[in-house]
Amino acid sequence: MNQIQEVSLSERLRRFIVDSGFHHNARLPPERDLCGTLGVSRGELRKALAELENDGLIWRHVGRGTFVGSRPVLNLLDVEYLEKLARPIKVIEARLAIEPELARLSAIHGAKADFDEIRNCSQKCRDARDWRTYEAWDNNFHLAIAKATHNKVLIHLFDTLNVVRRSIVWGQLRASTLPPRTHPSFHEHDLIIAAISSRDAAGAATLMREHLASVRDRVIPALSG
Repeated sequence: MNQIQEVSLSERLRRFIVDSGFHHNARLPPERDLCGTLGVSRGELRKALAELENDGLIWRHVGRGTFVGSRPVLNLLDVEYLEKLARPIKVIEARLAIEPELARLSAIHGAKADFDEIRNCSQKCRDARDWRTYEAWDNNFHLAIAKATHNKVLIHLFDTLNVVRRSIVWGQLRASTLPPRTHPSFHEHDLIIAAISSRDAAGAATLMREHLASVRDRVIPALSG
């Protein structure tokens, strides 16, 4: 019974974040307010917060609070500064310049554990129960590829770009509450994984470039329309 209640509370908290419209890196209300809103104890709330943090949906900073999204390498002042500089098309152009090379290097330097984590993130994308969860695991998918390069400088550069990407309010209109089974990124992710895990460095770079171009072609017309 306790396990069922915990899962139910995690889902309620997830829906609260989505329905309240908190943007990436927004601070959630204090724990005492969340307890009052959800009608739960502090201990129950913290278990639910830990589950969402494990899924990359929130991150916690002792003394500062709980924030939406995955933990950035940059400090929050840097995040706020970069948010003001970015436009969607510029972010996608930057991704096209950087991420194909990350995919190429991950095929060369990645270990089996890295490839397993990339596959796990891709599966979590498919299992997502809403768009926000999908986006969190899509973020983790691309981060796992960056980490598979085992190049700390490139990982930091990717994290900087990723913070900017996730800080933008893209304003896409969704036709469904969760990604459809035919969502193009699922198949595109599969092709990238196959190339990386088979050590096809050139193929991984090409497929990542095609994936990001596909994202650009879907997202930018929707924003301008």
